[in-house]
Parts: sequence; C-alpha cells; structure tokens
Amino acid sequence: MSYARFNDIHDDGQLSLFRERLAAEVRAQTGQKFVIFQDRADIAWGQNWRQRIEETLDVVTLLVVIITPGFFGSAACRAEIARFLERERELGRSDLILPVYYISAWEMDDLAARESDELARVLASRQFADWRELRFEPFTSPVVRKAIAQLASRIRDTFWQSGPVPACAVDERREKAEATAAPTEWAGTAGRVTAKTEPPTHVVDAWHRGDFTTISEAIKAANPGDRVLVRPGLYEEGLVVDKPLEILGDGPVADIEIRARGANALMFQASIGRVANLTLRQAGGEGDWCGVDIAQGRLDLEGCDISSQSIACVVIHHGADPRLRRNHIHGGKDVGVMVYDDGLGTLEDNDITGNALAGVEIRTGGNPALRRNQIHDDNIVGVFIHDDGLGTLEDNDITGNARAGVVIKTGGNPTFRRNRVSHNGYEAVWIADGGRGVLEDNDLTSNERGAWDIADDCKADVTRVGNKE
Repeated sequence: MSYARFNDIHDDGQLSLFRERLAAEVRAQTGQKFVIFQDRADIAWGQNWRQRIEETLDVVTLLVVIITPGFFGSAACRAEIARFLERERELGRSDLILPVYYISAWEMDDLAARESDELARVLASRQFADWRELRFEPFTSPVVRKAIAQLASRIRDTFWQSGPVPACAVDERREKAEATAAPTEWAGTAGRVTAKTEPPTHVVDAWHRGDFTTISEAIKAANPGDRVLVRPGLYEEGLVVDKPLEILGDGPVADIEIRARGANALMFQASIGRVANLTLRQAGGEGDWCGVDIAQGRLDLEGCDISSQSIACVVIHHGADPRLRRNHIHGGKDVGVMVYDDGLGTLEDNDITGNALAGVEIRTGGNPALRRNQIHDDNIVGVFIHDDGLGTLEDNDITGNARAGVVIKTGGNPTFRRNRVSHNGYEAVWIADGGRGVLEDNDLTSNERGAWDIADDCKADVTRVGNKE
C-alpha cells in the first residue's frame, strides 16, 4: 500500500485499519490469506525500510495507492509508483494499480494541474475508489462495509480466475522462494492463480502509425471487451459505441479531439463501457446533436473535455446509469448535462460551466446523483429541475450563474444537501409552479436577491432545515 504516513497518523490509524479490513474481506471472498504490504506493519524495527519496500515491489502483485495531497508531495510515494508502473509494463499489464481517492487533491481535481503532472494523469486514468466521504464514517457502517467489499471484489476479479490462491501473499512467496532457491512457481493446476490477461488493444493513430487511422474503424473491428487506444490527433467523426469497450486517450486530453458535425460526438448504446481522456466536440450542423448521448447501460466517462454547438453537451435518458467523473463540460448551446425520461447516473467532481441555458437540467423522471461538482457561470441558471424531475445533489458548488442558482418548478422534487449556492445574479433558490423538495444544510449566502423565492402555493411542499441564509 503506497500512502503518505502523515495521513494515517492524522486519522488515528484509519489507513492501517483500512488495509486490515480490505485484506480480510479479500480472504472472505476467496478463502485464501491475502497480505497487503504496509511499511508501518511489515518492517521490523531497525530493518532498512527502503530496501524492504524495493524488494516488496519486486514481488507484489497489486499496489493499493491512497491518493491525498501529501501523497503527491512525497518523493518516496512518487518513486514507488514509478517503480510499479515499470513493473506493469514489464508484465504487459495496466490493471495492477488500485487507486483509492482519500482526500481531495488539486493535482487530481484541476484539469491543468492534472495535465502537467504525469503521476496525476496516470492515477486519474485508472478507475479509482472514491473514499473522500467514507473516511469520515466508522468501519462498522454498512456503507463502508459495502465499499470495502466492492474493492475486494475488484481485487478478486483481477487475480482469481480458476483457483483460490492468494495473489499478494508477499511474505509467503518470499519464504518459498528462499527455501527452494529457485524462481517461485505454483505447483500443479488445482488452485493455481491465473491473473487476467490484458484485453486486446487496437491503436488508433492519425499518422498511420497504429492499427487504424479512425476510431470508428477500430470500434467496428473490436470485439466486446477490447480496448481502443487513441493517440493525439484530430478525428473528424461521430462515434457510435454499441458493444462493451474501453476507449482511452493516450496523451494530453487537449491533443486528442473527436470533432463531429451533424452527428453526436459520442453515442453510447451498450450495456457497459469506459471512455476516458478525450476531447469530445460537437461542432454543430443540421439537426439536434450532443457531445455525448448516453441512451442505455453504464458508461464510465472520465477526464474528458466535452462541449456542444448544437444542444446539450451530455444527455442521459431511458434508464441509462452512467458514471461521469472529473470531466470539463462547457459551452453547450442549450445545457451542460440533461437527465430526462428516467435517466439516472452519478456525476462527481465535474466542472460544468459556460452553458447557454443551464449547467444541469433534470426533468421527466430523471433521477441522478450529483456530488462535489462545480456548476458555475452559466448564462441563465445553474440547476433547473422541472416536469417531475428528481435527483440528489450533495456538496456541489453552484456559483456565478447569471440568474438563479437553482430553479425548481412543475413537479420537480429534488433532495438538496450541503451545497454552496452563492454569488448568483438572482436568488439562490427559486421554487414555483408546483415545485417541491428537501433542502438541508446548504450555504445560500451572497446572492444578489437573497436566499429564497418560493411561491406561496409551494411552501407547504418544501422542507427547509439548517440552511445558512
């Protein structure tokens, strides 16, 4: 486990306990002992800690990375990751680092900072577990127990295919190697560990130095479960993803642009998939189009720059349940993100700004969860919930919008907690025409027209508790 020791000390040993609970949960799910190396627990008094860590990295199978500001400031942590990335390359793998986002770090959340820090880019490109809220919960909490079980399942699915043998039993493996004075091998086939192989990868290169020169060709040729790696270039095409795929940008996000005119930049209509580190630009054209149209399934959309000169930057509808994390969503001719017709989804740590009407619109049964997003400087309102739209919005910053920060109308009924709604041109929250909702513990100060504008016929259906006005 790679981490800044100060964070463990500051949180009274929470990271050490996290390590113990995760190792125990892996054992519960596999039936085999699973050792997670930690310098505090595994280095005997007086032993050379740097030598031990380097020896361990030579045999460890998976590296759990605890992301905090202190982690990025630690030369030792950076060296551990560099060493392990080298080992990943030697093994032909890219799934052996498991990041756990523990405390918000500028290097991860700021797009420019992330692009200038190679370590941050690598960690942001991996599917990380977000522990920033869970760190304040006790380990006896059902939510925390479930989150640990999910992490353990990821480890299990990465390393156990046929037999239940511990994938990271570092000390046991070393003892066996020393006893036999030969390279470690698991004898026999029963109970043998078989790590998952890397998926087939199709390289797209505009300079004709890969397998394909267009992304659409790679998608067509790929089988479900394959990976498409996109190198820097301008790709003037609209993408349709209709099978489970990973599509990953290989380079600075600003240098890998998909530009579509008269089409969606990305249409997702598969059961599952992942798209990361791309610029997705809808450039107008005849008809109504989006930067990203998510019509079904669970898409992980991470670290992308998304805009649209037609209608919305991102639309989610008809039961689709994507995960949008750390995207820059801006310049929508209509809205930044629209969730409608029973669309779901989780939106976390996105920057949503500069859209013509609203940063986020939720309507007709849309019911997403929004956490820790920056929704700001939109031309009319920050968040617009209407026509029976729902949603849970927690810990977002909704600031600097030209009119109201939040508008709830015509049967809109969100749950709104711990958000900061400030410096908007009108009131923080406007509720009218049958709007409802639960609004608790929000900061609604410093808006031009005050905290509230609630129509008299709506007041009985609005719950307000603990808000700062």
